[in-house]
Amino acid sequence: MNQPQILNNWIHFPRNIEEMQALRTSFFQKYQFPGVIGCVDCTHISIVAPHTDDPEFPEYIYVNRKNYHSINVQLICDSNLKIMNVNAQFPGSTHDANIWRHSQISTLMENIYRRDPQNVFFLLGDSGYPTRPWLLTPIQNPTAGPEERFNDRLCSIRATIERCNGVLKNRFRCLLKHRVLHYSPTVAGQIINSCCVLHNMCIANNVPEPPAEQENEDIDYGIYAVENVPAENIGRVNPDLAAARVLQQNIIDNHFRQ
Repeated sequence: MNQPQILNNWIHFPRNIEEMQALRTSFFQKYQFPGVIGCVDCTHISIVAPHTDDPEFPEYIYVNRKNYHSINVQLICDSNLKIMNVNAQFPGSTHDANIWRHSQISTLMENIYRRDPQNVFFLLGDSGYPTRPWLLTPIQNPTAGPEERFNDRLCSIRATIERCNGVLKNRFRCLLKHRVLHYSPTVAGQIINSCCVLHNMCIANNVPEPPAEQENEDIDYGIYAVENVPAENIGRVNPDLAAARVLQQNIIDNHFRQ
């Protein structure tokens, strides 16, 4: 399953602008929110405490903020819960935004934006991610009215990736928190990749979801929220953040004012 000819065939990000446009159309038809091509989030997959002599990956960095050993897995999905990208290489203590920053998709999305800022394509993430024109997140402290409606719609769409995480773990219950993968981090990452391949095969072949298994695990809604910058200080912030705020405002003005 981890051979490139299998993995890259079943899990791949859009390979050209035409595929991105098709995803953008699919999201807009479902949610009437322009520009979205996918949703991104991370989920923790529990592993046993690794025995490693690697100074770059000591045992303790696999302990996440909920105090168990895990791999923090970044997933990106489309509107049909198909996984377009999986990154199962980072230990549990790694923050979601740091995984994103080192992601090839982050670089790809930024390059697409730099080439043509007017042709809008972006992912949706929670407030743990940096707001950029190629990655929109909820507005912090929204005003009543259009900004609240914008946030409500964005969070509703972003819930797609949470549903994807839930379906993936429900199909392959070795990924559930209380099951625990008894393998090295490298092998555990390969198992996670294989489950994602099989998940996409299930979607392609319309395999019904099995009955849900209840699991007491808090949903991570982005506890590392970035403070909202007042409008009067917009010129002092990162120019990409300023451009993202302009994009947010344009969407609000054109789609959420009633």
